[in-house]
Amino acid sequence: MTSDDTTIQPVDGPTIAVAHDYLTQRGGAERVALAIARTFPGAALHTSLYDPSATFPEFDSIDVRTMPVNRWGLLRRHHRLALPFLARAVSGHHVDADVLVASSSGWAHGIPTSGRKIVYCHAPARWLYQADRYAGDPGSRGLRSRAVSAATSILGPGLRRWDQAAAASADRYLVNSRVVQAAVRDVYGIDAEVLPPPPAPFDRSAVPEAVPGIERPFVLCVARLLPYKNVDVVIEAVAAVPDIDLVVVGTGPDHARLETLARAVGGTHLLGRVSDARLRWLYENSSGLVAASYEDFGLSPLEAASFGKATIALRDGGYLDTVEEGVNGVFFDRVDRDAVSAAVELAISADWDAERIRAHADTFSEERFSNRLRQIVSEEIGRG
Repeated sequence: MTSDDTTIQPVDGPTIAVAHDYLTQRGGAERVALAIARTFPGAALHTSLYDPSATFPEFDSIDVRTMPVNRWGLLRRHHRLALPFLARAVSGHHVDADVLVASSSGWAHGIPTSGRKIVYCHAPARWLYQADRYAGDPGSRGLRSRAVSAATSILGPGLRRWDQAAAASADRYLVNSRVVQAAVRDVYGIDAEVLPPPPAPFDRSAVPEAVPGIERPFVLCVARLLPYKNVDVVIEAVAAVPDIDLVVVGTGPDHARLETLARAVGGTHLLGRVSDARLRWLYENSSGLVAASYEDFGLSPLEAASFGKATIALRDGGYLDTVEEGVNGVFFDRVDRDAVSAAVELAISADWDAERIRAHADTFSEERFSNRLRQIVSEEIGRG
C-alpha cells in the first residue's frame, strides 16, 4: 500500500519511521529494508519511488509512503533517470517521528526529520564517488548508463555538497561491512559501527520449485546485471570449466550484452528474476555460488551458506566479511577468466561440510541484527 502523506499516526510510546532510497528493484539493499521494517512492525516506510511489480512483494503489507516524484511512471521504471530530481525530492520530504531509521546508498540519509536520525549505510553514493565503476566501460554503456555519466559530470559538485550535508545530518551512522566503514570514514569523516545485515529469509516450509531446462550440474550467480558485477567474466570463466553450467539470476541494463555473450560461449542460463521458490531450488541444487562483483557487503554468500553451499568469491570488499576461506568458500584474487575458472574447479572438487557452512550463516541471523538495531534506537530515544 502506498500514500503521499508523510504524517505518522500517533501511537503509544515513541514513533519510529523507516526510509529507503527507492523501491524499484530486488536486491540486497531492499532485503535489508524489509528486515528493518520487520524490526519495527507498523512503522511507515518512506521512499522516493515505488514500483510494486519490480520489487519484493513483501512491501505490499507495509505502509509505504512515497514522494511526489513517484507520480512519474518513467522514473519508477528507470530510477537512474531520476538522479537529477532526487535531492530536491528527498529534501522536501519531512518525516515527523521520534526516530527515523534510513536505509541508504545515497538518498534516504538526506530525509529531514523532527527526531533522531539513524542511517544504515550500504555504501556512499557510487554515482558520486565511484562514477566510472557505477556506469561501466564507456564502450559498452547503454543509454541509461550514459545518462548517469552525463548527470554526474554536470551535477556532481552540487550533489556532493548535498550528500555531505545529508551525512552530517545523521545522529548515528551504521554500516554493513568493514570496507564501507573505511569508505564512510574517508568520504564523510564519520566513525560508524559495523552491523552486518542478515541473509535473505526463505520460507523453509515452502516446496522448492524446479526450474525447467536445467539438466547438468551448475554453479549459480545471483547479481544485478550491471557492469561492476562482472557477470561477463563469470560467464566466460564457467564456460571454460568442463561438465558444469552457469545459472545467472538477476536483471539489469547489461542484459542484452550478457545474453549475446552467453549465446556465444554456451552453457549459460540467464533466468532474469525468479520467485523465491525457484531461487530456493537453485541454491539447494547448485554446486556453489560464484560472486565476482565489487560488493560493499557480501550478502549472497550468506544466502548460499544458509543452504549449506560454498561460494567462489572475489577476495575484495564485503566478501572478506562473509566468506571464511575453507569454511564456506574459496577466493580468487583477480577478475579474469583464468583466475575465476581455477577457483570454480577447486570449489566443485572440494568436500564441503554443509552443516559447518550453515553454522557460519547463522552467525549473521536476523534476530541478532534486529536486537542490536532496537538497542541502538532505544539509545537514541534516550538522547533525544
